[in-house]
Amino acid sequence: MRTTRRRALIAGAAALCTLLTGCGAADMTKQTSPFAAVKGARTVTLSVQSWVGAQANVAVAQYLLEHELGYRVDTEQVDEVPAWDALSQGRVDAILEDWGHPDQEKRYVDDKKTIVRGGDLGVTGHIGWFVPTYLAKQHPDITDWRNLNSYASLFRTAESGGKGQLMDGSPSYVTNDKALVKNLGLNYQVVFAGSEAAQIAQIKQFAKEKKPFLTYWYAPQWLFEKVPMTEVKLPPYTEGCDADPVKVACSYPYTPLQKYLNARFAASGGDAAAFLKKFRWTTEDQNEVALMIADQKLTPAEAAKKWVEGHRSVWKEWLP
Repeated sequence: MRTTRRRALIAGAAALCTLLTGCGAADMTKQTSPFAAVKGARTVTLSVQSWVGAQANVAVAQYLLEHELGYRVDTEQVDEVPAWDALSQGRVDAILEDWGHPDQEKRYVDDKKTIVRGGDLGVTGHIGWFVPTYLAKQHPDITDWRNLNSYASLFRTAESGGKGQLMDGSPSYVTNDKALVKNLGLNYQVVFAGSEAAQIAQIKQFAKEKKPFLTYWYAPQWLFEKVPMTEVKLPPYTEGCDADPVKVACSYPYTPLQKYLNARFAASGGDAAAFLKKFRWTTEDQNEVALMIADQKLTPAEAAKKWVEGHRSVWKEWLP
């Protein structure tokens, strides 16, 4: 809830804190929820990323925390790297889907110890370059990066400056694409759609018209069920090949997606912290909820409720 109502609640919590304890204005770096100053409040604040798979995680966690464990749940949408700062400061209690940020992990988990690992989400993520399967069937060799320059003209757009277009989503996402294009000598221009939603809309439009496209994309992602895509093989990933973001010339790794908790919350967050550590589901589970949100246009709460009602044997294991 990021509305006037929320600001009023924050102000009310701060006023109550002053009235009862003389503690002064609320310090959002030292409390994890705008309701934390209220005596007896059971609150959790979750970071929610902009892509729908992450929204699915948070929707189900929020539903169960509220309906099974009796917590008030707040959410904050923060970009990937700033989310680590927010988690370290205690402005959010947990990140439920991280795609790998070794610099932040070293700084906050290993050195500062303000963040702790929350365990595997249960989903393995993979970023890559994809073309529509209908195009791969027409040109089977297009799925080898070494042949991409031969097809650059197919992917030209008004935004790509006479080169082939490689479509990315948001500049805030984990991406090596500009370096890859340069280091692999490809006649392509990275063009950012701006968000996952904008990228999906463009992919759907291309597919509707059976046009060629080359896109940065990732799994798990519900869109594969609607627009079948085939991955382009980049040079194989080896440990450390992406250590220097300027020199990277290899594919993206397969990444077991991780959860992270604020260290203070992990130690004193009671049932909520225990629940989030146990929260673990499959790619199929996540895609089921994501599809309901993004394609069937259910609200996250409606999608979570529907999934929870049909998967009791899964989530009951997460309860403390």
